[in-house]
Amino acid sequence: MKRHLNLLLAASLAIGLTGCAGMNTSQQRALSGTTAGAAGGAIFGAIAGNAGLGAGIGAGVGLLGGYLYDQHKQGEERAYQQGYQQGQQGR
Repeated sequence: MKRHLNLLLAASLAIGLTGCAGMNTSQQRALSGTTAGAAGGAIFGAIAGNAGLGAGIGAGVGLLGGYLYDQHKQGEERAYQQGYQQGQQGR
């Protein structure tokens, strides 16, 4: 069981490190969240007795977390750009 868990974690890390090439920021955040969620879910699932189910649930939760984080960062960027433009007009 530990061997399968280690293999899953290694594969998740490899995909996370190589899979981000050519992606936009939103896609990178979604993939990172999914990968981290799957890894964490697999660990908790292995403790509970079903690593596959834990990884699947963790991947879904991680994807949602990555999406929400991306939306937050995009909102910050929009607010910054709006403030910057207003500052430029006030000169």
